[in-house]
Amino acid sequence: MRKLTFGLMASLIVIVFACGAEPTTAAEAPVTTEEQAPEEEKTSFGADFTADNVIAAAELLANFDEAAIEDTVQTTLRGTVGDVCQKKGCWMTVAAGDDQEMMVRFKDYGFFMPFDLGGKEVVMNGIAYYEVTPVDELRHYAEDAGDSPEEIAMITEPKRELKFLADGVKMVQQ
Repeated sequence: MRKLTFGLMASLIVIVFACGAEPTTAAEAPVTTEEQAPEEEKTSFGADFTADNVIAAAELLANFDEAAIEDTVQTTLRGTVGDVCQKKGCWMTVAAGDDQEMMVRFKDYGFFMPFDLGGKEVVMNGIAYYEVTPVDELRHYAEDAGDSPEEIAMITEPKRELKFLADGVKMVQQ
């Protein structure tokens, strides 16, 4: 019994001293993998992919007929980012031609984009498709984008939207 008590006390002392150690700052902390690097230093997110047969996002609708996109199209697109979710970076919009924006989400909620990506060019791999977005989801996206309560209240109809589910995104070096 004494050995068990001594062992528990020794473990408790080790934990107390370990928790009392000086914290390291982000600048002091070693970065050993890409996943540990701060988001602002990364240029690739999600799954790695080869950027072959890249289509300009603005030309997506010209390259595929609407029926194909209704069923989903596996493709690699290049486009300019509009908005980015300002809460987590869990979605972004990309210009898709004809004054249309494409909502881009990330497969399995597996990665997030930097908040300051708006206006920058990206290449993304995944599937394009059409979907009707319900009012509550549209309002949620508007709230994430920082729209005013008045603008959010004006959303009263579901919207059929071009969407993209990206499994990987790469920032274009400029």
